[in-house]
Amino acid sequence: MSTLDSSLQRRLQRLLSELQRRKVIRVAAGYVVASWIILQVAASLENALTLPAWFDTVVLSFLAVGFPVALIASWLFEFTPEGIRRTVGAGDGALIRPHTSDWILTGMLVVVLGFAISQSLTPRSSDTTSTDVPEASVAVLPFENLSADKDNAFFAAGIQDEILTRLAKIGSLKVISRTSTAHLASRPENLPEIAKQLGVANILEGSVQRQGDSVRVNVQLIKAATDGHLWAEIYDRKLDNIFAVQSEIAIAIAETLSAKVTGREKKALAVAPTNNPAAYDAYLRGLEFYRKAEFLNAEQLLQLAVKLDRNFAGAWALLARNQARLFHGGDRADARRVAARTALDTALRLQPDLAEVLLAQAYHQYWVERDFADARRRFEQVYAKWPNNGDAAAALGYIARRQGRWDEAKDYLKQAVALDPLSQEVRSGEAETLFATRDFSAAQSRFGAALNIWPDALRLIGLKAQVHQALGQLDQADETLKGIRLGLEDSWATDAVFFQAVYRRSYTDAVSAIRAVLALDEAAGSPDVTSSYLNLYLGNLRRLSGDAAGAKANYILVRDELLPELKRQPGNPVIINMLALMYCGLGERGLAMDYAERLVKLVPVESDAYDGAGWELTRARIWARFGDRERAIPAIARLLKLPAGVLTPAILRLDPDFDKLRGDARFEALLVEDGTP
Repeated sequence: MSTLDSSLQRRLQRLLSELQRRKVIRVAAGYVVASWIILQVAASLENALTLPAWFDTVVLSFLAVGFPVALIASWLFEFTPEGIRRTVGAGDGALIRPHTSDWILTGMLVVVLGFAISQSLTPRSSDTTSTDVPEASVAVLPFENLSADKDNAFFAAGIQDEILTRLAKIGSLKVISRTSTAHLASRPENLPEIAKQLGVANILEGSVQRQGDSVRVNVQLIKAATDGHLWAEIYDRKLDNIFAVQSEIAIAIAETLSAKVTGREKKALAVAPTNNPAAYDAYLRGLEFYRKAEFLNAEQLLQLAVKLDRNFAGAWALLARNQARLFHGGDRADARRVAARTALDTALRLQPDLAEVLLAQAYHQYWVERDFADARRRFEQVYAKWPNNGDAAAALGYIARRQGRWDEAKDYLKQAVALDPLSQEVRSGEAETLFATRDFSAAQSRFGAALNIWPDALRLIGLKAQVHQALGQLDQADETLKGIRLGLEDSWATDAVFFQAVYRRSYTDAVSAIRAVLALDEAAGSPDVTSSYLNLYLGNLRRLSGDAAGAKANYILVRDELLPELKRQPGNPVIINMLALMYCGLGERGLAMDYAERLVKLVPVESDAYDGAGWELTRARIWARFGDRERAIPAIARLLKLPAGVLTPAILRLDPDFDKLRGDARFEALLVEDGTP
């Protein structure tokens, strides 16, 4: 045995010596370094040129195949100044013919090194399109309503939402937000494709049947790749015991996926929100309206829920969040502020540590108090308790950009997209942030990808067109806006149509399109200031087209609606902004500047980097329209360097608002700042 060991040792030493002499080890090391560099370049090209995801995989495959070839070539051949020649054995001038054991050892070495390099070079990506999906990941599809009363569809949706909420609080699971699954079928046929879109390995399907105070919940956990059932259960319970079912389902799913549930998480999952079935019924109806952004309907039902159970902390929290959302959406009256504060204080008194209450508090600090520092800390606290909450991740991104922490904003919004990949709002928010930082190529790529999912989304169409406009690509903007039908649901497309007409200096079609939207608004009788926004656009278009009388009529309508509204909402910057531009249109310089200065002082860019830059742009436009070069030009130079806004040399070249600055050398220098003649 010792003789065999000695012989094997000598052969191994001889082989290693030959590997070193023939520079095989050096070639292997050089190949690894070169391959790493090639893969980095390939990854950069894939991102920059929006190449298919398989591009770097193909590159890696070629490199892996080439590795053993390079090792064998280095064994057999040698590169010399005279050219390539066969390698000869040490000392005898002839090619060594290794023994069979040498070839076996060489083969083993090639296999081991090849496996090592493939593992070390395989790209690791956190992108949501990655095929590296965690096993402990799940999406909860809409639950099927099997109740005889079809009006109970809200109840099935509510049970799904409550189960999803409990799952989302388990830190060892990846759980997709409801926004991304709400539009899906309860039992779709293409589970693997849906799971790939959502970035999960498992799907939870379910149904709910309610009859009187009895409820049957049927759930099944499916491995998407194989369509295999991992776990299924039927629960027959009374309505007042439905909360225990939701917790049991969440824990069973976690255990099936080998995800650890901590003691703190189990305690949070076991909390019963209310003992009043009628209050819970009203809460679920209100929750459904909130999810649909029907906030006034949600308010009525949530008020009913807390009336039926004054100790229902979860309902108070959602009511507080709903009130804050209405305030943020434009109703900045003191009555709305007080209502939001009252609901929040009640929720905090009842259950201050409940994650839903903390989330409502964070939104109140963000939307109502605009205390971004405290809101950020509160959302971070929520995110720690509720790690799969895509809303919290997105809010942290939005707050970060208001605080001027742009890279952090992009990171949080990327996380939000991973948790809520089919949320149009979140995807748009990520792309808007790239747009605000003038990363136009990446913004266009994100808007294009989103439009592949929602091809008729006016918000996405309008924003994509505005990126083209910022670059001076008016033909591409025309193509993007081609055939769209403006509506009341989103202002971004209306903005894009207005600015396209202004930049083209062709106003007739835009006037007709915006008048049609104004007619829709008047027919709907909307309680907000949408009609003022539309009349302001019409006034500007008519002024630019030479219709001074028509423009004045539109401006007067804006004035008469907004001045009383400003008394009700004295701190609403949107109203102040429109009044500044309206008085500018009327030629009343003093009033226009008063409102513009009031606007900039109300929301300075130092306290809100996102909105503040836009309000500074309003002031700069007014200076420019009145020909105040000494104030306008330095302000424009500053805005060209600020994120958000977004002002570009192309816009300066195209927009008639800046016509009175043309010919000034200082202004002309700004037009070529980006290198464009």
